[in-house]
Amino acid sequence: MSSNVEGDESVSVGYQVTSDHQLARLLQIGIVLEEVVEARAYHHHEELGEDALDEEVRALLSHAAEESADHRERLEAVIDRLEVDSVPFEEIEALVEAQYGQTKPEDFDGVLYDQLCNEETAYKFYDDVIEAIEASDAQFSIDREELVATLSAIREEEAEGVEEVTRIMEDRE
Repeated sequence: MSSNVEGDESVSVGYQVTSDHQLARLLQIGIVLEEVVEARAYHHHEELGEDALDEEVRALLSHAAEESADHRERLEAVIDRLEVDSVPFEEIEALVEAQYGQTKPEDFDGVLYDQLCNEETAYKFYDDVIEAIEASDAQFSIDREELVATLSAIREEEAEGVEEVTRIMEDRE
């Protein structure tokens, strides 16, 4: 992951998160990524319709959308506790589009491949953010252990999503 986070500062694997502001920007990127997952799940429902999706795939997409909404709420709660000014979401959306928006739902051969890509992207994002936080010795305005625990729980849920999509795909081979 490499994104412009605060002016010319960039954050990627191996770098550290050094401020509440930088952390808030990363968490806002996470929120937008979750919005993308939710929007794509709804897109597949609308584009393909109920008849084209079997019960297992409908349940997977529904769960993904609900989980993304939950993740957004958890990330927003963390941001609310940080001592930072709000960053305009248009700016964050532009960062997400530049970094993660190269693919669209129709770029994949099927709903399951798209969902797998979404879950893997989110997992990798949270993994990178946790690594950057753990590499940092910065003091944040919220408890570091609680922060890492929250992000680790979200990352684990994304990993479970990857496993579930993979299982469904393997069952259909």
